[in-house]
Amino acid sequence: MTPGFGPPPETRAACVALDAEDPLGGLRELFRVPADLIYLDGNSLGVLPRATPGRVARALESEWGEGLIRSWNEAHWITLPETVGAKIATLIGAHAAEVVATDSTSVNLFKVLAAALRMQATDAPARRTIVSERGNFPTDLYMAQGLIDLIGATGGPRYELRLVDSPLELTAALDAQCALVLLTHVNFKSGAVHDMAALSAHAHRQGALVIWDLAHSAGAVPVALNRDGADFAVGCGYKFLNGGPGAPAFVYVATRHQDRFSQPLSGWLGHAAPFDFDPVYRPRAGIGRYLCGTPPILSMAALDAGVDSVLAATELGGVAALHAKSVALGDLFIARVAARCAGAGLALITPRALAERGSQVSFRAPPELGGGYAVMQALIDRGVIGDFRAPDVLRFGLTPLYTRFVDIWDAVEHLAAILESRAWDRPEFHQRAAVT
Repeated sequence: MTPGFGPPPETRAACVALDAEDPLGGLRELFRVPADLIYLDGNSLGVLPRATPGRVARALESEWGEGLIRSWNEAHWITLPETVGAKIATLIGAHAAEVVATDSTSVNLFKVLAAALRMQATDAPARRTIVSERGNFPTDLYMAQGLIDLIGATGGPRYELRLVDSPLELTAALDAQCALVLLTHVNFKSGAVHDMAALSAHAHRQGALVIWDLAHSAGAVPVALNRDGADFAVGCGYKFLNGGPGAPAFVYVATRHQDRFSQPLSGWLGHAAPFDFDPVYRPRAGIGRYLCGTPPILSMAALDAGVDSVLAATELGGVAALHAKSVALGDLFIARVAARCAGAGLALITPRALAERGSQVSFRAPPELGGGYAVMQALIDRGVIGDFRAPDVLRFGLTPLYTRFVDIWDAVEHLAAILESRAWDRPEFHQRAAVT
């Protein structure tokens, strides 16, 4: 039973009734949800907030079109990274001066990886291992590998990226050689949630620093970076923050670490006085030194509106209330798949425990279903949009801001019909697209 929602409804009519009583239900009106779609992919790309076109149009037509270069000051373009970052900070349990919206998740990760390794090279030079999970999102691993190669190629210390496969291995890997721990808070395939407080505390006891990737957490599950002792964090703006495709990401650096070292991408907006045009780099104080180049104002305006769409839930219980609803939606999804798709071989890989689950439900498809890719394409053809993660995962994002209980009911009915009829086995559904 999910707190505030009770057991999963057992009829479609009960889903409709639950939606009518849902205190978060009115938030759906803040978004342009296509009437002919059941959208269960907000963990890849959030739905367009109704306020975004107006916000971007203002930046285009008034601020750029009329204000031109004056808008860097008059429309406060120059401080948008800090302004939007402060809003995101309220969603992830950080102080306003600890977060900026800037660059991409990968670029921000490179910055904090380099800064953290530099800290450890000073404090504990014998530590040469970065520990992560084999199932971490690949870009995190790629960035760590790339930085390790760069440091080695330029004559620096030889670091090692050690990958583990289980929580037990993770705990054991945090030894005297470990400099950094790089973890994604919510696993992108399974939706499993790490215990941030426990792992951060354990890493610190062992002398390691921790970097958290919040790509599938920010705006979706409760996060308390300061309370839970995080050192650094990164996250993207286009998933649960509804900032639009390619939206700027964000970076968090705990106050205690901000002024120890400058990050390696020492661009002009991270300078202490960028408009002095000093040929020698002097880093800004605080989180501002993690800025780099000129902020993309149009994209930043869209992200600003997207973050506001999440903050609209503040008076209704905030992210905690959103997560409670997402778990209830997930309970319904799991129960309906068990009832309607029994025998199809779909294996739930998302944890059942409420505290261990992000805002998604994922199933592993057996070889008899072609690994699942064609099943997802058949669902999309019916207007149910989830996504597929290789090699065999069907993933369904649950975004309580605009997802209804009746959407879940109907989505599983479509899934059952596809499995029963083998409609997924049509040739066109097996053609792999560039994006899955």
